[in-house]
Amino acid sequence: MTTLLGIDLADRLVLVAGGGPVAARRVRTLLDAEARVLVVAPQVCEELAALIEAGRVAWREDAVRATDLDGAWLVHTATGDRICDAAVAGWAAERRIWCVHAGDASRGSARTPALTGSGEVVVGVVSAGAADPGRTVAVRDALAEVLRSGGADLRRRRPAAPGSGRVVLVGGGPGPVDLLTLRGRRALAEADVVVTDRLGPTAVLDELPAGVEIVDVGKSPDHHAVPQHEINRILVERAQRGQVVVRLKGGDPFVFGRGGEEVLACREAGVPIEVVPGISSVVAVPAAAGIPLTHRGTTAAYHVINGHAGLDDAARLVLRDKAATLVVLMGVSVLPALVTDALAHGADPGTPVAIIEHGTTAQQRVTHARLDEIAALAREVGVRAPAVIVLGDVAAPGLLAGRARLDP
Repeated sequence: MTTLLGIDLADRLVLVAGGGPVAARRVRTLLDAEARVLVVAPQVCEELAALIEAGRVAWREDAVRATDLDGAWLVHTATGDRICDAAVAGWAAERRIWCVHAGDASRGSARTPALTGSGEVVVGVVSAGAADPGRTVAVRDALAEVLRSGGADLRRRRPAAPGSGRVVLVGGGPGPVDLLTLRGRRALAEADVVVTDRLGPTAVLDELPAGVEIVDVGKSPDHHAVPQHEINRILVERAQRGQVVVRLKGGDPFVFGRGGEEVLACREAGVPIEVVPGISSVVAVPAAAGIPLTHRGTTAAYHVINGHAGLDDAARLVLRDKAATLVVLMGVSVLPALVTDALAHGADPGTPVAIIEHGTTAQQRVTHARLDEIAALAREVGVRAPAVIVLGDVAAPGLLAGRARLDP
């Protein structure tokens, strides 16, 4: 056997002769291919029985016979009886129906590949000589790892029809490429266009194939070169051209990332959109600095705010009563105002504060101080965005160093 043929089995009849676990595995694969499956066997295993009861599979409760092949496009024989399997393969050959012989691949006219895939691409591995399932599975698994890691260029080469594109909103994490999720990497491997911010794993752009278009819509403090409505327009327009568009954002797209607005814009335009969650800097940056947002015996909750919006009533309550850890994003430029507000509403001046600049990266720097001293110290040492500010007892230096082990 030297060739592999991709066959569309959607809504086509496939006969599976046999009712054991091997047959059940084949049936599962066939259902994934949207085939109409007829199982012929005197008894069936529990897995097949559940599929039959759910109405997903038809079952004729009897020994297989030649007429069961009538109308079938493909036959899988897995009865466990060598004589019966050989007879089914013979009937299939007489009718010119492709047959997979589970017990002896050399007697069948087709082989089931070991499959893996990513998106619209499916890769199958078969042995060209004598059947060797262990080898094909090992090769399949190696290819699967390449696909999972986004290591293959999966872009469509033929022009797509207008209107057939889609958008994938990818949360890129706090910055380092190795904190980008595997699903995010796979999305980038399929992208025709990447619409990117200045934050997040921008180094991954250097790893993309030369033909991928990069559209930089990054915003910096007080400078929005590309307004949000224009970003929305770019996403919709490119997808409507038939392109696969990845919107790469730092952190998680739904945590102060305006990802919800981009989803709404696509849906209103009838453009398919998928959201790939990202590791938010809310939790990743403090963790990289050794600061747990919750810690047994210290605090059991955390509250997150956008610094530019100022302290809300919940944040003031958190600081006054030490009810939770307060995490502030985008708060460096307004830090003095935040501190003044917090102290005016009863916050303890001695509340520990930590500012983590460029968290999770090689440039990470942590500045610790009391609440009533943090603004002056930040100005003195030249704290700059991007940074995450953590306020509460968990931000005390050395919280995790030398603490007695708590009772379980």
